[in-house]
Amino acid sequence: MILYEYPFNERLRTYLRLEQLLRRLGELIPRQHPLDHHFALVTIFEIMDVAARADLKSDVLKDIEKNKQQLDSYRGNPSISEAALNAVVEQLARCFQALNSQNGKAGHALTENDWLMSIRSRVGIPGGTCGFDLPAYYAWQHRPAAVRQQALEQWASTLAPLADSVYVLLKLLRESGVPQKVVAERGQFQQNLPQGRTFQLLRLRIDPALDVIPEISGNRLIVSVRLMRMNDDMRLQPCTEDATFELTLCA
Repeated sequence: MILYEYPFNERLRTYLRLEQLLRRLGELIPRQHPLDHHFALVTIFEIMDVAARADLKSDVLKDIEKNKQQLDSYRGNPSISEAALNAVVEQLARCFQALNSQNGKAGHALTENDWLMSIRSRVGIPGGTCGFDLPAYYAWQHRPAAVRQQALEQWASTLAPLADSVYVLLKLLRESGVPQKVVAERGQFQQNLPQGRTFQLLRLRIDPALDVIPEISGNRLIVSVRLMRMNDDMRLQPCTEDATFELTLCA
């Protein structure tokens, strides 16, 4: 099944972008080729750019505290495992402490490294990190893989408090939804959202054998899914057949 996710607000869009970049970084650092490590470093810069939003850290801390308070309200509920509840609350508390105690924005410490910032200033230029542009960086790429990995892990560690917080917030959000099987009649699906609930994320799982691509839109009142097919010249055309998929709304 192919999983598509659609965020309903800008804060969650930022979280999902960060998650994608952080997972990419986690894939690239363990590899050994200098090209993989080049793109790992580029990914670190991209994470820093996304995290540079002035209110991001504050939003994450508020969301952690909000989740913690909501979970605390479940104490004493006989259908809730106190041990599991305590484990999640403690994890949120650790994330809050680590992020709150970090000075500045994620990766701020790296901005004091002039060598890294010289690379960052060149990566946006097509071919801007050639050996004749940055000979010191070119030489670094020829160091043993273990040396490069150690340096990348050290630089990435400055992003760890933000990464851990985003991962746990998205995990809790995704687990809040209940999957349902729905049918897009003639490739179209709409569903009114219940009043009094604010949904943040739509998750859609669809069988790749159907060969369709969902175009998702939504607001606080309604969600809409239109199924499309890609023809031979890569143009999207509306699907006019009935199709079943799994839909999850996360609040």
